[in-house]
Amino acid sequence: MKRTGIDYEGYAALCREADQIEAPLFDEHGVLRGLRDKNGNGVVAGLTNISKIESFKVENGQKIPCEGKLWYRGYDCIELVEGFRRKHFGFEEIAYLLLFGELPTEEQFAQFSEVLAAHRTLPTNFTRDVIMKAPSSDIMNSLTRSVLTLASYDKECSDTSVENVLRQCIGLISVFPMLSVYGYHAYNHYTNDESMYIHRPQRKLSTAENLLMMLRPDKKYTELEARVLDIALVLHMEHGGGNNSTFTTRVTTSSGSDTYSVIAAALSSLKGPKHGGANIKVVEMMRDIEKNVSDWTDEDAVRSYLQKILNKEVFDKKGLIYGMGHAVYSLSDPRAQVFKGFVEQLATAKGREKDFALYSMIERLAPEVIAGKARIYKGVSANVDFYSGFVYSMLEIPLELYTPIFAIARIVGWSAHRIEELINMDKIIRPAYKSIMQEREYVDISERV
Repeated sequence: MKRTGIDYEGYAALCREADQIEAPLFDEHGVLRGLRDKNGNGVVAGLTNISKIESFKVENGQKIPCEGKLWYRGYDCIELVEGFRRKHFGFEEIAYLLLFGELPTEEQFAQFSEVLAAHRTLPTNFTRDVIMKAPSSDIMNSLTRSVLTLASYDKECSDTSVENVLRQCIGLISVFPMLSVYGYHAYNHYTNDESMYIHRPQRKLSTAENLLMMLRPDKKYTELEARVLDIALVLHMEHGGGNNSTFTTRVTTSSGSDTYSVIAAALSSLKGPKHGGANIKVVEMMRDIEKNVSDWTDEDAVRSYLQKILNKEVFDKKGLIYGMGHAVYSLSDPRAQVFKGFVEQLATAKGREKDFALYSMIERLAPEVIAGKARIYKGVSANVDFYSGFVYSMLEIPLELYTPIFAIARIVGWSAHRIEELINMDKIIRPAYKSIMQEREYVDISERV
């Protein structure tokens, strides 16, 4: 790669030579790479009251993998979804729970929904002057830029009192759908030469309804579509303090930084394909399978192609079956389990039963293929990303918005963790790295070889 005559390949070779650390040294010095041991257990870096994940039980001193569970403020997430799904949209209710620690009464729920609706507004000409200028195909970058620019409009930007941070977080939770959808429409107009649609959010609509309404040219959506998207947002809303973007939130908060910078850092962490971008890889992988396996009902053919993916022979040749396995869960990801039933309903309504059958087959076959390839320390199962991309495709949501939708949900969890860190913060989070460099004597430039 050469730009303006600069040999970046040569410079990169120097970096690789200078920075390569041999793998055995990590074990020799007792370093847990990725802050996780060989069994995938994370280093405990703090305490939280916001959520809890269970993936194993301890029996007779032995860790036994179990069906995964996820709690929000002490409530099983599956029970929460079952509780609200037939009555009202859940995003606003569960956001209240995560921020304030208790499920809202009917009066509190209505009041908080009004608060969010009142905050669904951007500064004058912000859409024109910020979002529509230099639009990017990477909507996460556009979203991050918008968040940082909003800091310029906040006179109390640097005030880190809980009251002010809560105001800022509620404001960002409210406008994230607008920033994301408007960012996409700007890109789609200026880059893809499509028509521009900027629909204002409606106060009486839920977050999920507003997202679909603002995205679609005709503003129309079905009740089922909005309900499934709402459930997806709730299931992505929070996942413990140890995931990469939430830990980034707490690390940046511990430095005393302002809310906009903290959320921008979390967004930058989330956008990576190993974190929030994983469902995009699932969709791309499924498209590749559908293209190269002629009979989607032939289990042997599908299994054979999965083995080729794992052997780095096809698709992106990374050797990964995307959407399978999780850093924490073993036997099952509870979010995927509760989500699957609603995915099936939507697939039936959209005439995508054949696609759903293929997803279900791969969910069943992939763990067998993975287990046959390499030794695994815990079970492998479908994670929430396996189905979420399929849902977004059925909702006609463009690929560019998959990760921003994750952010629209997860900012609630980030906000809760930021506030918890502020209230309990004692020291800046500062992990240690052990240096293995050798000391050297300075050599004059004229004598260097």
